[in-house]
Amino acid sequence: MGRYLFRLPDIGEGVAEAEIVGWHIVPGDVVGEDQSLVDVMTDKATVDMTSPVDGTVTAIHGEIGGMVPVGTVLIELEVEGAGNAEAAPVRAGLAPAAPLEATPEPGTLTAAPPAEPAPRPLPTSPPGSARPPGAAGKTAFATRAAGEDPLAAPATRRRAHELGIPLQYVSGTGPAGRITPDDLDAYIARCSDNSAARDACYIQGEGGEDIRIIGMRRKIAEKMQDTKRRVPHIAYVEECDLTELEALRLDLNANRRGSQPKLTLLPFFLRALVRVLPDFPQINARFDDEAGLLQTSVAVHCGIATQTLAGLMVPVIRHVESLDIWQIADEVSRVSEAARDGTATREQLSGSTITVTSLGPLGGIVTTPIINAPEVAIIGPNKLVERPVVQGSFITVRKMMNLSSSFDHRIVDGYDAALFVQQFRRMLEHPAFIFMD
Repeated sequence: MGRYLFRLPDIGEGVAEAEIVGWHIVPGDVVGEDQSLVDVMTDKATVDMTSPVDGTVTAIHGEIGGMVPVGTVLIELEVEGAGNAEAAPVRAGLAPAAPLEATPEPGTLTAAPPAEPAPRPLPTSPPGSARPPGAAGKTAFATRAAGEDPLAAPATRRRAHELGIPLQYVSGTGPAGRITPDDLDAYIARCSDNSAARDACYIQGEGGEDIRIIGMRRKIAEKMQDTKRRVPHIAYVEECDLTELEALRLDLNANRRGSQPKLTLLPFFLRALVRVLPDFPQINARFDDEAGLLQTSVAVHCGIATQTLAGLMVPVIRHVESLDIWQIADEVSRVSEAARDGTATREQLSGSTITVTSLGPLGGIVTTPIINAPEVAIIGPNKLVERPVVQGSFITVRKMMNLSSSFDHRIVDGYDAALFVQQFRRMLEHPAFIFMD
């Protein structure tokens, strides 16, 4: 029997180190060639590392969230034959990861899921990121953060509202801590006619948990922090009357052909951007502040901010100017799904010239979105609501939406930002302009 040392390989593209985001094995496991061993994340992508040999795991090195240089020994294997340990000694500086039976410190990830999962699972890497179904060691468990909106399906929310149950007190056992119907039933059972159980639902809470921010969540945090530090934002909010646009959307959906997708408001927003941006080339652009170079673009490559279990991603619809309203709807669905299921490539997540971020029905009254640098502008549609509006001498009910936006003030002056949003608003309030040459 020999000893085989598995080292972090050179992933390419100038990557010198990577972050460990998920172990699929523990000491004692028997692994086969091409079996998943560990997930690592670079600035470019999440990569699934597979075994080059058959063998038995004797030791693993490095902890979840740790940064390791290329060439570092990650895994030691006992293999048939001579192995490669004599020719390549273990690089010092990394302690072996704790075995499965060890008790982890609060907030750390173990090499395999705990026997009794806590309420909120936190993925250690994007869902579906190049790993086989059922692989172990991919999930950490955490409680819901203070003030965080609980995840639940609309039907579950409606039932909880009818019963007068605040969902923030209900523990979720579904994906990413989602509250399932069974979770709600369990809460109701605890708070039923039994007075002792009912009192237990309102006992004072103690303690908490330290959650280490790793993987995609850490990359998002680093980028947001860098953008807010380097880019002076100017925010602008305008009110839009979308009554005519919503009537058009409903009519098109009611009369669409079988092959045509159902339209949301987002495809109309993108078509309106295509009509307005040629008059504002400095807004459909990317700013390289280190080189002092603004790169304007005739093509409109629109980023669609998409919430996934791994965090916020921005897949890109390329050449929106060449697509009709139905094709845009297809592309929105396609790129959003690719981001959510983890199949989006690096090329599909880069190269945008402007971003649209929408919270849909949760859009609120006003948002102040952070620019997706190196872009110089981001548009954030808010919630569509019906409310009374004065028109001449009459009060009528109209469908209104606030349009939030942020601009890089180094490139876009307040006057130009306001003029751009006003022209964008004109397109939306009179949707015939969207389709006119």
